[in-house]
Amino acid sequence: MAGYNDGYTASGASINGNSHVLMEIAGLLHEGRPDGEMIVMARAPRTHHEVSEALDSFARFSRNQFLDTVYLLAALSTKLRTAAGDYVHVDHATDAAFRGLLVSITYTPPAGG
Repeated sequence: MAGYNDGYTASGASINGNSHVLMEIAGLLHEGRPDGEMIVMARAPRTHHEVSEALDSFARFSRNQFLDTVYLLAALSTKLRTAAGDYVHVDHATDAAFRGLLVSITYTPPAGG
């Protein structure tokens, strides 16, 4: 039978490490951003004006979606970093409370036998 956590565990270091991975992915995506010059080369008069307009519309839409993805990954990284700090704070508080309980109790053996 599975325990309370169903096999999942967490640690502040793991959460913080994952936040760094998300930020690294966002940075790599940003460095590999779509090439704007390629779109400029496909504008009229090099291509038909309808093709140029469609390509420009697509480029603007894809750039918007691309930036949304980069910003989302950066925001998730920030939230994970905050969660890691909160986790460490709660973990230390729980540890301190438990240690306080252990120090304050006295063992009394059962009576009789």
